[in-house]
Amino acid sequence: MKHIINSHENINATAGDNSDCPRVVLPEEIFFTISIVGVLENLIVLLAVFKNKNLQAPMYFFICSLAISDMLGSLYKILENILIILRNMGYLKPRGSFETTADDIIDSLFVLSLLGSIFSLSVIAADRYITIFHALRYHSIVTMRRTVVVLAVIWTFCTASGIAMVIFSHHVPTVITFTSLFPLMLVFILCLYVHMFLLARSHTRKISTLPRTNMKGAITLTILLGVFIFCWAPFVLHVLLMTFCPSNPYCACYMSLFQVNGMLIMCNAVIDPFIYAFRSPELRDAFTKMVFCFCRYFQ
Repeated sequence: MKHIINSHENINATAGDNSDCPRVVLPEEIFFTISIVGVLENLIVLLAVFKNKNLQAPMYFFICSLAISDMLGSLYKILENILIILRNMGYLKPRGSFETTADDIIDSLFVLSLLGSIFSLSVIAADRYITIFHALRYHSIVTMRRTVVVLAVIWTFCTASGIAMVIFSHHVPTVITFTSLFPLMLVFILCLYVHMFLLARSHTRKISTLPRTNMKGAITLTILLGVFIFCWAPFVLHVLLMTFCPSNPYCACYMSLFQVNGMLIMCNAVIDPFIYAFRSPELRDAFTKMVFCFCRYFQ
């Protein structure tokens, strides 16, 4: 691949030429299996929300947005593996027009996954903030209509940005824009957390009277954010090092872990649905009912 998301072969070759660090190579079967599991798990999340009317609330729609982002990240890897298999079998001409176009589309899915995750987590953070500090006005502020409009704007922007970033990925400003969104999201959510902490100190009695579900939602967001940072930060760092110091032996040594960083991204899509199920009794019940119905269907 010639864009931000380079092929494993090119990245590993660069790392091997500039450092003595051994290249970490993981079997493609592992990536493919984890990706399939990630797609299926997040598809279950989407089906659970859309099939249960009691889950059709703004908060769960925002969670669906994050689930779609995770699913796109897993789908990216599945399509990439299929493309590699077709090329190795001789069905595709190496670096041909079809492969180049397919490569661009697959790269766009990956960028879309990251952008979707960033904005989904940000809007979930804003939703939790409103839930805690404007609980009485929450349903008048966060309406279903506004939720749909916000999500439509987010995904339209992410789609357009993803395509633009792939087209202009060979420009350094594009890489800087791509990687800067990650810390900007962290700053935004950190500002919300600091403000929440300061308000909590001055409204301790008011906060203590809030329903436990409101505070539980904030804790769930914290867990999701922590997992997202752990899984995506190594790749974002990899992109920065690849752009600004590809020949440095220390940078090249880190870049030899490219496949490990990719594995972490795939794991994020698998972990998030477990967090939803563990933290939300409503989603857990919906998952259980769906599994029982699925088992009965095949009996």
